[in-house]
This record gives sequence, structure tokens and C-alpha cells, in this order.
Amino acid sequence: MSSYPYLIFRVGLLLGGFEVLVLKNEKIYGMLFSKVYALLIAKAEKKARTREEVDEITSWLTGYTNEEIHELMETNITYGDFFLKAPALNPQRKRITGTICGVRIEKIEEPLMQEIRYLDKLVDELAKGKSIEKILMKG
Repeated sequence: MSSYPYLIFRVGLLLGGFEVLVLKNEKIYGMLFSKVYALLIAKAEKKARTREEVDEITSWLTGYTNEEIHELMETNITYGDFFLKAPALNPQRKRITGTICGVRIEKIEEPLMQEIRYLDKLVDELAKGKSIEKILMKG
């Protein structure tokens, strides 16, 4: 079994004896974006960073404008759908490496979970005091 933070269930098909891997929809995918994003903001603010900085990072990663992010906070969009519907995922995001929750981001095989972990990692870096320029790989 995988050590990644999502579950894989093996489903045996009766016909032909094939085995299919099905990803169980992680609980976080169904959580409201507004609730998870509020936690990311709180994490940053606890370390004297700002919501505007979290918005800037999120915008850089997903392609949403700050206005769109604020509007989505007022809707019932799930965290999974927030990433699935992102207008323009930044190709530079693939350069994000390191660990989050004990798992190497670049080794996460499930694409949606990897996108979620990219944002987690960026906000962690912000909370650790890294400059926006370094976080967004501008310098």
C-alpha cells in the first residue's frame, strides 16, 4: 500500500479478473474552500503575515485573481473544485519541492492532492518568514 496521504482501495472486477485502483475521495476534497482557506490565512497571520500575501501566493499558483478568490470565499465551492476549476495553474509550481505532512511533494502521485499540497507548502514557507519573491521564485 502507498504511504501517501490518500487511500487506495483495490476493487476486483468479477469479469476477466481485472483489478482496478480507485482513489477514495479524500475528505479534504469535499471541505468548503472558505473553511480551508480561512485556516491558511490564520496560519499566516499567526506568524505576522497577511491575508494579502496568502491571496498573492494563491493567485500565483492557481490563476485566480484576488477578487475571484474573495468571491469564492462567499460560495459553497469545495476545496477540490477550487483546484479543479483553477483558471491557469502556474507551470512553475512543478518546481516546488520539499515535504509537507512528512510526504515529499514531488512524489505525490495523485494530481489533485499534489495541487493542494503545493499551496500548503507555499503558505508554510510564508509562515516561516520567507519573502514573497523567494516563495514565488522571482528572485
